[in-house]
Amino acid sequence: MNPKPATKGAKKPGKTQKANRAGTDKKRRKARKESYSGYVYKVLKQVHPETGISSKAMSIMNSFITDIFERIASESARLAKYNKRSTIASREIQTAVRLILPGELAKHAVSEGTKAVTKYTSSKN
Repeated sequence: MNPKPATKGAKKPGKTQKANRAGTDKKRRKARKESYSGYVYKVLKQVHPETGISSKAMSIMNSFITDIFERIASESARLAKYNKRSTIASREIQTAVRLILPGELAKHAVSEGTKAVTKYTSSKN
């Protein structure tokens, strides 16, 4: 069987995309790097308005938050899988937090999380 002939508008082999943009002088926008730095800064100012934070400390905080988020997400996914559920609910997240964080810290995290979920659901209505 013969291969189908190329349709109008199909790309020819060997041609690159650069040839199409050769005449434009637009600067390429730098890719945005996502981080929690804005949120960390807002919380810092709520707790200690007069205190600043260095970029190195902010980087450490960003790594810490990313690490905790990944731990909670993977543990919640594991719990959902054990219970044959395809959706991670607040119950799985709460259990994951209890498993990951030690003692009193877990209790505070669960109460703050419950408070945040309650605030969110009440604002939706």
